[in-house]
Amino acid sequence: MRYPLIIGLVLLGFLLLVWGRNLQATRHVSDRAYDLVLSTLLSHKVPAVSVEQIASGEFHLLDARASREFKVSHIPGAIWVGDEDFSLDRLTGMAKHTPIAVYCSVGYRSERIAEYLRQHGYTNVVNVYGGIFEWVNTGHPVVTPAGDVTETVHAYSKLWGVWLTRGARIY
Repeated sequence: MRYPLIIGLVLLGFLLLVWGRNLQATRHVSDRAYDLVLSTLLSHKVPAVSVEQIASGEFHLLDARASREFKVSHIPGAIWVGDEDFSLDRLTGMAKHTPIAVYCSVGYRSERIAEYLRQHGYTNVVNVYGGIFEWVNTGHPVVTPAGDVTETVHAYSKLWGVWLTRGARIY
């Protein structure tokens, strides 16, 4: 009975070692545990970009969080589009080939909106891997609707808020 347990533990350790090396090579966020959560949470049906890639300014940013979250703070220059009440009307005037990066708290809601946009002919849409939490965690600023820099971030819920390691969480 001991030998199958020992063999199982050795195999598990080997798999974790190999998997951990692969995770390190493809990691998009600063925290390994957060990356593990995101790698299993997201469907990966749309291309993902890191916060460093969106910091370059080449994308139009769309915020796919609830209005109350956006009103607390958002990434500078972002346009609120929402999630549950999302409408293509909020993109009026934006060409379908425009580079667009969609974000939310962690990337789940934004991935769904990005996929929807792609299904409706937007050809250059990506999801921000790690969302606004990773943006703040890596030291990037967020602003209020008036444009003032703030430390406050709506952390969605206490369960998800654990992944926001910088800034002041509110719910």
